[in-house]
Amino acid sequence: MSALPLAHTDELSLWDALPSPVLLLTRDGLTRRVNRAFSALTGLSAVAAQGAGWQRVFPDGSRGGLLAALKHGDGFSLQLSLLRAVGAASDLPREAWIDCAAQWHAPLELWICVLHDTSQAKRAELAACSQAEQFRLLANSVPALIACYDAREQRCLFANQPYAQTFGQDEQSIIGLQIAQVIGEAAVRQIQPQLDAVLQQRRAVVYERRLARADGDTQWLEVHLLPQLAADGRVIAFFVLISDITRHRLAEQAVRESEERLGKFMQASAEGIVFHKDGFITDANAPVSALVGYGLDELLGRKTLDFVAPDQAGKVAAVIVSGQETAYESALIDKSGQRIPVEFIVRTMVRGGERLRMTIVRDIRDRHAAQAHIHHLAHHDALTGLPNRLAFMSEIDQLMARAREACEPLALLFIDLDHFKRVNDSLGHPAGDALLQTVAQRIGAVLRASDVVARFGGDEFMVLLGGGPRQEDVIDVARKLLAAIEVPLHAEEGRPISVTPSIGIAMFPGDGQTPAELIKHADTAMYRAKARGRATYQFFDPALASNAYAALVMEGELAQALERGEFVLHFQPQVRAGDGVLVGAEALIRWQHPERGLLLPDQFIPLAEQQRLMLPIGDWVMREAARAARRWHDEGVCSVPVAVNLSAMQFQAPDFVATVARALQDVGLPGRLLELELTERMLMDELPEVGGKLAQLKALGIRLSVDDFGTGYSSLGHLKSLPIDKMKIDRSFVVDLPEARGSVAIARAIIQMARSLDITVIAEGVENESQRIFLAHELCDELQGEAISPALSLRAFDIWAGRAAAG
Repeated sequence: MSALPLAHTDELSLWDALPSPVLLLTRDGLTRRVNRAFSALTGLSAVAAQGAGWQRVFPDGSRGGLLAALKHGDGFSLQLSLLRAVGAASDLPREAWIDCAAQWHAPLELWICVLHDTSQAKRAELAACSQAEQFRLLANSVPALIACYDAREQRCLFANQPYAQTFGQDEQSIIGLQIAQVIGEAAVRQIQPQLDAVLQQRRAVVYERRLARADGDTQWLEVHLLPQLAADGRVIAFFVLISDITRHRLAEQAVRESEERLGKFMQASAEGIVFHKDGFITDANAPVSALVGYGLDELLGRKTLDFVAPDQAGKVAAVIVSGQETAYESALIDKSGQRIPVEFIVRTMVRGGERLRMTIVRDIRDRHAAQAHIHHLAHHDALTGLPNRLAFMSEIDQLMARAREACEPLALLFIDLDHFKRVNDSLGHPAGDALLQTVAQRIGAVLRASDVVARFGGDEFMVLLGGGPRQEDVIDVARKLLAAIEVPLHAEEGRPISVTPSIGIAMFPGDGQTPAELIKHADTAMYRAKARGRATYQFFDPALASNAYAALVMEGELAQALERGEFVLHFQPQVRAGDGVLVGAEALIRWQHPERGLLLPDQFIPLAEQQRLMLPIGDWVMREAARAARRWHDEGVCSVPVAVNLSAMQFQAPDFVATVARALQDVGLPGRLLELELTERMLMDELPEVGGKLAQLKALGIRLSVDDFGTGYSSLGHLKSLPIDKMKIDRSFVVDLPEARGSVAIARAIIQMARSLDITVIAEGVENESQRIFLAHELCDELQGEAISPALSLRAFDIWAGRAAAG
C-alpha cells in the first residue's frame, strides 16, 4: 500500500510541523505516513518507517500489544517502550517510554496514532524506587532502632528491621500496629508524658531509660521522639530513634571514678602539673589528664615526648637535657590527635628524695583564639564572615602571581545585588542584613573549597575562580550563582523577599594584568549586565569601555531631551476581545533622537532610571497622555481611558499622588479617563503604605492596572486586598499561545483568577489571529498587540479610532 498523499505542499508542511510524533496505520499494522517528529523520536526516516518498518523500534512486548490493539475497536491508549534506531540523535538515550493515543478514522480507514514521550517521568519513577530502596538499606544498617507512627491513631507507618525484630515483628507485620501493641501498655504509660510533649507541644523530646538485663547488668537506652509537622503546623506523625548508650554511660562512670581519684591529687593548682624524671612521667594532676585526654594510668611511665607535637620534640628534649629552668611555648597532641598550644613553665625540685623536673602546663588556646579572632576581624566582614576587601586584595595578588607563573587563567566575578537599597528602605536594615547573610551562604554553597569569595562592600561580592577555568566553566558557575541568589527568603513577618544579582566577569590575563585593572573591568562588565536588564551575567569586552563613554554621552543628551522637546508619545489601541470595540489606549514613549532617529524605551529608559531622570520624564508622559485623552474626548474621537506605565521611582515618590492630581487638574481630564499601570514588584512593598496610596488614586477616579502579571511574586491574598481594576497578562505567556501547554494553563489561570476577583483582564503582545481567537474563547476581556494594531503616532491613532468607530 503506497504512502498517503497530502493535497498540497502547505498541508505537508503542517503535517511535519506537528510537535507530537504521529503515524497513520492500517488495521494490519502497516504505515501509511509518519511525520518528522516521529522520525526525530525513533531515528527512522519516513522511508524506513513505511510498511512494517516502524515496528522494529518496538520491543516484542510493546509491538505485540500495539498490533493486537489495532485489530479491533475505534480508539485506545497504550503505554509502550521503544529502542531508538541507530540514526537517532546521539544525545538521546536509546531506550524510551511513550504513551500512544490512537483513534480510528473511518473515512480514511486508518488509525491516527499520536505518541507522547514519557521517558523523563519513567526515569524519575525508576530513580524514586531506587532511592526508596537505598533509604531502606540505610535505615536497616544504622546502629539504631528507627520507627515512625502517625499522630492520630499512633499506628506504625515505618520501622527499620532492627526495630521490628526487637519487638518480635518484621518490617511488614509491624505496619499498622498501634504503639501499645508494639511496646506494651505498661511501656506506653511510662512514656506518656514524653508522647504528650511531642503531640501536644510539637517539640522534640529526648529521654533515657534504664533497663535491667537478664544477666543483672544495667542497660541504658537513649530515645529520641521527633514530631513531623504539616505545612499548617499540625503534628501528623512522629519518629522514634532508640540508641544503646550503655557503653557511653559506663565510660562516663569510669571517668568520674578516675576524676575522683585524681581530684585528691594536687588540688592546689587549677593548671596542669607534671612530674617527670629523666623524661619519664612519674605523676600528674587532673588538669593535665583533662587537657590531653589520657587517664593517669595511661600517663604514668610514659615518655613526656610521647605527648609533644613532633615539630616541637627537639626543643623540648633540649630543655630536658639542659636542666634549665625556663618558660616557653610549645604544643601537645591529645588523645584524639588534636594539637593543643601550651606554655611550659619548667622547674627542678626534690620530691621524696628524688630530683625531679616539674612542668606547669598552661593551656593557651584561648590566648591563641583571641589573637586569631583579632586577625579574623581585621580580614573578614563582621556581618557575613566572608573575607573583606583587604583580605581579598591580598589573596587576588597572590593568586594572580601564581597563575602567571603557571600560565593559567583566572576568572573574577563581580556580583552586585539589584535594587538592594529597596529592601533596606522598605523592610529595614535587619532584613537587609539577613538577606546579605543568606546571599553570602548561597554563594559559598555554589563554589568549590578552592575558590575565593569576599564581601567587597555594601551589596557587592567578589568571586575568584582558580585552577585554570575555561569560559564554559565560568558560565556554569555564573548561572548557578544567579539561580541560587534569586531564590526568595522569608522576612520576619513571613513575607518573601528576593533580590537578583548582576554579575560582571573579567578573565586573567586577557582582561587585566593587575588586581586593580581586573576588578575595574569586572565592574564595567557588571554594569553592562545591569544595562541588559539585570539578573544576568556579562563578560568584559574591550568595547565596553567605549560603550561606557557612549552611555555617559547619552546621559547628558537624555537630560536635555525634555528641554528640547525630543520625546513623543505613541498610542497602542486596546480593544474588547468579543467584538473589537476600542476600550482604551496605552501611551508609549519614544525618543526622537537628533542623530540616531526614533529610539524605543529599552534603549534609554534603563539609563534614565539609573540617573533618576524618570521623575521628570514620567511626569511629562502622564501630562502628555492626559492632554491626548482630553482632546479625544473633546473632539469626539473617542472617550476611552489612556494607560500610562509607572516606574518604581515615580510610585515611591512622597508626593506622587499630589503630582497625579495636579496633572489631572491642570489638563482638565476626568480621573476615569486615566489608567495607571503598576508592576507586581511595586505592589510587594509595605502593604498598608501601598494600599493607602492606591486608595487615594482611586478616590480621584483613576483606574489601576497590574502590568506584566505573572512575572512577579505577588500573592492572591495580596492582590485581593488592593483596589485593582485590571490585570495584564504578560506577553511572555501570550507569545506561544495556543500551542504551548504551559502558557495555556497560565493564561487560563490568570483569566479565571481575575474573573473570580471581578477584575478586568487584558492580554498584551497579541500578534496573530490564533492568539486572538484563543483568548476570546477563554473569555479574556480585552486585547492589545500587533494583531490589533501597532503603536501609532497621535495623528495615526486619531485616524485608526475614526475607522474603528465607523465599523
